[in-house]
Amino acid sequence: MNFVFIAPRRYVQGRNLLREAGGYIAKVGRKPLALWDARVRQIVGERLLASIKEAKLDVVDVEFKGESTRPEVARVAQIARDSGSDMIVGVGGGKTLDTAKAAAAAAGIKMVSVPTVASTDSPTSSFTVWYDEQGNCTGFESWGVNPDLVLVDSQVIADAPVRAFVAGMGDALSTWVEARVVQQTRGQNLAGGITTMAAMAIARLGYDTLMEHGLQAMRAVEKHVVTPAVEKVIEANTLLSGLGFESCGVATAHMIANGLPSFPECRGLMHGEEVAFGVISQLCLEDDTPTAEIHKIVDFEIAIGLPVTFADIRLEGISRERLRKIGDICAGPGSLCHAHPFKVTSESIIDAMIAADALGRERKKLLGIPCQP
Repeated sequence: MNFVFIAPRRYVQGRNLLREAGGYIAKVGRKPLALWDARVRQIVGERLLASIKEAKLDVVDVEFKGESTRPEVARVAQIARDSGSDMIVGVGGGKTLDTAKAAAAAAGIKMVSVPTVASTDSPTSSFTVWYDEQGNCTGFESWGVNPDLVLVDSQVIADAPVRAFVAGMGDALSTWVEARVVQQTRGQNLAGGITTMAAMAIARLGYDTLMEHGLQAMRAVEKHVVTPAVEKVIEANTLLSGLGFESCGVATAHMIANGLPSFPECRGLMHGEEVAFGVISQLCLEDDTPTAEIHKIVDFEIAIGLPVTFADIRLEGISRERLRKIGDICAGPGSLCHAHPFKVTSESIIDAMIAADALGRERKKLLGIPCQP
């Protein structure tokens, strides 16, 4: 197996970048299809469209319907074909961007990623996470190529809800934790090869950046200001995590996270919030992470407001039997949990989740933070 590292062709991040977006997009093609939901269009549409028109580009405006489903991708791809668009510009959160990636691949055209929140590492990746109409995760798929361009306006990110920014840290936090697992077994990363030294260094840098600057950055975003700490965490959430997860690989944290939306109580949780609980569960599944490091991670999640207990993810009092739904998926064929250098069973996953809840409760008590009722 060969060493493989993949990345978007260009990544640009900066304050008020949307005012310059048209010039960057013009280097990709001449007829963009802009895909966004009504709320995102209302927030950034005027700025982005003005910049695109200033670059003398002919834009096709399409509203995203809300879920990255196969029918939605087929609809957007057909509009792109019928309109003669040569790229799809996805503007918004992870589901919008994932739909734009899949539709661009189906239509055989280029893709530009314009995230308006730093809540996931979707903007730079080649992957689409699939959902059904009810919001259940049904799998994920790579298109073999990353976005041609990623544009991240730091002020737009800082103006978005702080919860989304924090969720992005939860998603990014898993990158190094999961990368270590895949490296231990020289397993295959999501790029189809062995992890490079560069990818591991990027994953570690993302982790260190969050630990050093995460809390400070969150406080700044609460005030909608852009500071050096905010810029660093935006990069960690978006670029470092995106490159790291794809070129290093993922494991149990994401498998648990992808299973949580199947519980009605968890509807409305953000992906990074689900991953945050998955991180602690994975650490409880393993036996080689020092206790002090585990406590450091849990305490960091508590400090920035990520979920660390069943109550935090709205599953207070959940039975072991209901958790078996996730346990069976994690232990099943093709599961990312099999990246670990030991056998993962349904029982061990359930045990790890229960242990994670207990650990979260313990650390909250020690820090003087009441658990959710």
